[in-house]
Amino acid sequence: MSIPSEIFATVYLVASVLFILGLKGLSHPSTARRGNSLAMTGMALAVVMTLLSPTIDYANIAWILGGLGAGALIGIPLALKVKMTSMPELVAILHSFVGLAAVLVGIGTYLLHAAGGDHVGLLLTVEVFVGVFIGAITFTGSIVAFGKLSGKLGSAPVRFPQLGNLALAIAMTALGVAFAATHDTMWLYAMTAVALVLGVTLIIPIGGADMPVIVSMLNSYSGWAASATGFTLENNLLIVTGALVGSSGAILSYIMCKAMNRSFISVILGGFGTGDDAEGPAVASGKMHKTAAVDDAVFMLANASKVILVPGYGMAVAQAQHSVRELTDLLAERGVDVKFAIHPVAGRMPGHMNVLLAEADIPYDIVFEQEEINSEFSDCDVALVIGANDVVNPAAKTDKSSPIYGMPILDAYKAKLVYCIKRSMKPGYAGVENELYYADNCMMIFGDAKAVCEKLASAIKES
Repeated sequence: MSIPSEIFATVYLVASVLFILGLKGLSHPSTARRGNSLAMTGMALAVVMTLLSPTIDYANIAWILGGLGAGALIGIPLALKVKMTSMPELVAILHSFVGLAAVLVGIGTYLLHAAGGDHVGLLLTVEVFVGVFIGAITFTGSIVAFGKLSGKLGSAPVRFPQLGNLALAIAMTALGVAFAATHDTMWLYAMTAVALVLGVTLIIPIGGADMPVIVSMLNSYSGWAASATGFTLENNLLIVTGALVGSSGAILSYIMCKAMNRSFISVILGGFGTGDDAEGPAVASGKMHKTAAVDDAVFMLANASKVILVPGYGMAVAQAQHSVRELTDLLAERGVDVKFAIHPVAGRMPGHMNVLLAEADIPYDIVFEQEEINSEFSDCDVALVIGANDVVNPAAKTDKSSPIYGMPILDAYKAKLVYCIKRSMKPGYAGVENELYYADNCMMIFGDAKAVCEKLASAIKES
């Protein structure tokens, strides 16, 4: 007995509502788990109802179940073993899967209609064109982002003429028009190839400083690719789901650009900086940095009234979040008012630092966003910067010639004393030297963030 269409519509509506509630839950760490649960419940309902659809050819159900099984066999072990420090590149590679799926579904759907002798109208060709080109750009662009985030590709921008991107975009559009006019799959395949190349050339010029924005932008692309696929398959839930992901990703990209004082167009047209591997001099404008021993920092931290910790990607690389948690607890036991300051683009993806701190069970009520905490640095005894760089660089406020000028920063330089834990004096991901390191109130503690934080915690425990 077939299920009435009204039942399908109702369940799809419920799933859509659950997706919306899931997104709402992800807006704060305290409700993120619930949000994930609601979204997963919605997806489970969507999958089950889709499998019960009368449009499913049950003679080929083995292929569907096989695909689900293969995905589970790959996805579950990855989810269980992935480190929180590797989440940015995992997100990027997952975006690439969505893009590839959109390409395959678009081409496959068109071939299926053409082979069945169905009338292929302009609407379907346009839907296929849009879904395939967005999916192809998302696929290769996400692979490049994965390479940059995982270190397999250099974080430095690879210069590519913007007129070249414009030429590729025009060629892709012309090929799409030819496909819509002739229904010749040769033009579809050629358009797909150009779009795959365009995905690489769009993302490879992006420098390290802009990668958080690129991650959210690719998230948006993957959503629009899914939504376009929904139109091709005439699946309302896929349209709604893709639109939710696409619009939320676009809004997040706007927020990230605003946090960096960057226009979205400037990010798309190419990044800046030379990445983590760029050599930075030990002397800037005739100034010398000062170093501090762990024991000196321990004395100042233990006797402070207020300490603000600023985590960055260096903490993530060293997997120092649990050592930071121990240090936080020990200071709190001594009556020190400890808070965390989070910059919107700290790390390699939106929310990276929040996720790491949550993994270490650091209380939400001592973690503050930039606009909430910035005014407190001026009455802070010690600011402890753990692996952060560009997001605390005063050059963003003082040096009009700096590539990061105008980017809102955490005002760690206003603290009475600043300790910066860093491996070396090399510039951060933006490739810009940090003026904070040469300030009179700043001292450098060189070493691995985890090792240094462990030494700090051990010394405080023994003092």
